[in-house]
Amino acid sequence: MKPHTPAATPVLGDDAPAGPDPVWLRARSLLDGLPGGRGLNIAHEAVDRHVAAGRGERTALRCVAADRTVTPVTYAELARRANRFANGLRALGVGKGDRVASLLGRCPELYASVLGTLKNTSVFCPLFPAFGPAPVEERLRLGEVRVLVTTAELYRRKAAERRERLPGLEHVLIVGPGSERLPGTASFDALTAEASEEFTIPDTDPGDMALLHFTSGTTGTPKGAVHVHEAVVAHHATAALALDLRPDDVFWCTADPGWVTGTSYGIIAPLTHGATLVVDAGEYEARRWYGILADERVNVWYTAPTAIRMLMRVSPRGSPPELPRSFDLSALRFIASVGEPLNPEAVRWGQEILGLPIHDNWWQTETGCIMIANTAGAEIRPGSMGRPLPGVSAGVLARGPEGRAAVTDGRVRVLEEPGAEGELALRPGWPAMFRGYLGEEQRYRACFADGWYLTGDVARRDADGYYWFVGRADDVIKSAGHLIGPFEVESTLMEHPAVAEAGVIGRPDPVAGEIVKAFVSLKPGFEADDALARDLTAFARRRLGPAIAPREIAFDQHLPKTRSGKVMRRLLRARELGLPEGDLSTLEETA
Repeated sequence: MKPHTPAATPVLGDDAPAGPDPVWLRARSLLDGLPGGRGLNIAHEAVDRHVAAGRGERTALRCVAADRTVTPVTYAELARRANRFANGLRALGVGKGDRVASLLGRCPELYASVLGTLKNTSVFCPLFPAFGPAPVEERLRLGEVRVLVTTAELYRRKAAERRERLPGLEHVLIVGPGSERLPGTASFDALTAEASEEFTIPDTDPGDMALLHFTSGTTGTPKGAVHVHEAVVAHHATAALALDLRPDDVFWCTADPGWVTGTSYGIIAPLTHGATLVVDAGEYEARRWYGILADERVNVWYTAPTAIRMLMRVSPRGSPPELPRSFDLSALRFIASVGEPLNPEAVRWGQEILGLPIHDNWWQTETGCIMIANTAGAEIRPGSMGRPLPGVSAGVLARGPEGRAAVTDGRVRVLEEPGAEGELALRPGWPAMFRGYLGEEQRYRACFADGWYLTGDVARRDADGYYWFVGRADDVIKSAGHLIGPFEVESTLMEHPAVAEAGVIGRPDPVAGEIVKAFVSLKPGFEADDALARDLTAFARRRLGPAIAPREIAFDQHLPKTRSGKVMRRLLRARELGLPEGDLSTLEETA
């Protein structure tokens, strides 16, 4: 099957910068490239160059099992496992550009699959193990996936009954036992055991397709964002710039490897630095997480605001932080978060309870790497996502009546005044920038105007260049002439001692156009009643003013959330207004 060839370059206007930014040229010089000047390959930079430089006995992975036993894997061993998988793919007739998907939890075979796929110049496509059968099928179909690496249990639950609908899926490789009882599958272990530990990476152009990440849109099917081998330049550089990552660090990224963060910063970026990755196969539990941070002597911790808020519930500010202080967290140097905006209270909680601030940063599946961040040594303004990293040019664009950047005769207007809200946009040209949506050229072209990449996020920039997330363009509420960002309202509500989570939408109103309605889940010990609703309304009015504060409060202990923990405002709005709920494939399971 011939792979789809994505657009190699973005759609740029006449004022787009010419040539690579000097920052990225310097970043490229820090990497080796393939021997003999044969190109640039992500897997070579992540593993092989360390082995070639005599650092093969460094620990690459510390795999923490559910029972907390730890299995180390060195860089040399990881390279051998990746080579075996690359040779196994060759034996199956899988080559350059062919898609290889993983449906795995955190296990050594996952890392071998990622790196072996990239060594073979095939394309790696991560899938989230908690997806149901329908979203798994859809992504396998849209991605034209030829090889799926998974376990017997996940295959039976997620894909077996839909296999006949996927004629392009030629090979299913089962990690661990069970392939002999599953028709149409083969053993991953047997394939790799028979393969050679030696493998020479073919010539790899930096623009060759390497990664395929699916991201949900507000409408339509999931979009397959295409990334290339050159992305490793930005992965490596931004891990140092935004996460303060150093070669001897122990690094823990809690993001699932089925998402872009778990691949770009949970696998690729830290390995390019020669760091040691903590790989936890267990589920979240506050004591377990603190124990891992202490026992593994984690230096840099990259997690999500939802996880931070879960820890905040256990040890709130103003109470004796008995749980975290019962563990030795002295090795921890830097904490960062991503995935959704970090509310100011969480930043202050980190400083008070953990003794370290939490550094928020911003990026998207499409950007492929961190774009805006609160970096080490810089002032943190709680609630801000920080400032653009070196080599990143950002701006705030005036919006039209639909909420997105207004494009008139192909031109946009950049808002220069501090505090003005508009669509966040980036000047293309960074190495990890996506190169297309697989098979959807028009959908891709619509992301660009007048030399800018349009992010779909609404933000404001203060006088010192700090950016503040307001919301998605279709989430912003217009009430009585005021543009209201739901995140700001949610953050304020969450500072109330009774509130655990909040989701805010605009409800149609015949006078104001829309009024702000908040859906709130409560912490244990608080009762949902009219008195508390009045107290929350008064609290918000005091903090935000009457024009922005919610006019209505509804209590809901089961707010709809994505599997990564984000409150789904879209679904709240649909249920409130009786509209179709749309794609629910990323909805968190509540049963």
